[in-house]
Amino acid sequence: MNFRPTAIPDVVVIEPRVFGDSRGFFFEAFKADCFAQAGLPTHWVQDNISRSQQNVLRGLHFQIEHGQAKLVRCLRGRIYDVAVDIRRSSPTFGQWVGCELSEENRHSLYIPVGFAHGFCVLSDIADVQYKCTDLYTPAAERTLMWNDSRVGIQWPVTGEPILSPKDLLGKSLSELECYP
Repeated sequence: MNFRPTAIPDVVVIEPRVFGDSRGFFFEAFKADCFAQAGLPTHWVQDNISRSQQNVLRGLHFQIEHGQAKLVRCLRGRIYDVAVDIRRSSPTFGQWVGCELSEENRHSLYIPVGFAHGFCVLSDIADVQYKCTDLYTPAAERTLMWNDSRVGIQWPVTGEPILSPKDLLGKSLSELECYP
């Protein structure tokens, strides 16, 4: 596995070694010793899978208590995955990184606690899997507004994205309850 830091070094792209032949392919999506050597979590308590259609935008979510680090992968289709630093004491507070995850590139994105996370779907359909280091706690969930001008995410969607009612109520970074 190759662990590649992004422009915000705490957010890491994981590139697996893929072994393919006429039968198909094989790769290790998670290997505890490799993750430990890279300084990433090795204990995950919840796996989630979502299916979404093109132009769906999910996020930007985080939990203020019971913070969740996430390991995100796209099993089918293509997504643009985004992490926003919401740690007020961080030198990269309010900055974001994004990358394409797809069934073709087989990359994963590691997002630590202290980041809001979201993605938009670039293909007709996308199945996304993400592992979490803590359980989902609805009362602790918060949503950063997907189009906050202070953050300035360049979402690659055509037209208006499709949002959930909850995501339509996201707060701007200036009014959001953030990490210290």
